[in-house]
Amino acid sequence: MYLDDFRTYCLKKPFVTEGFPFDERTLVFKVDGKVFALLDVDSFEQVNLKCAPDKAVDLREQYDGIRPGYHMNKTHWNTVRVNYDVPDELIYSLVDESYGQVVNSFTKKRRNELSLG
Repeated sequence: MYLDDFRTYCLKKPFVTEGFPFDERTLVFKVDGKVFALLDVDSFEQVNLKCAPDKAVDLREQYDGIRPGYHMNKTHWNTVRVNYDVPDELIYSLVDESYGQVVNSFTKKRRNELSLG
């Protein structure tokens, strides 16, 4: 997986922005101002993604390349190693889930305002 492909995938989602709010290396993707993915642009060895707690644990047991979120709430975030033992298709699916976790945390009114319903 290449960084450009990952960026393109994330940015195709509705209301997604990217930026460097922490430092010049940590690229952060947000939906309506809420973080759903973080990565180091210099190395792109891993990405932090939000995940349902039970699924997060299951994934950590299945893949060496999935660990509790580095510098994140380890209950709700996984660090996923790129180009390791986690298939690209699964990484993209986990991006979808992370995005969905954040969108589902919005109020119903806000989801309707954004047509994310």
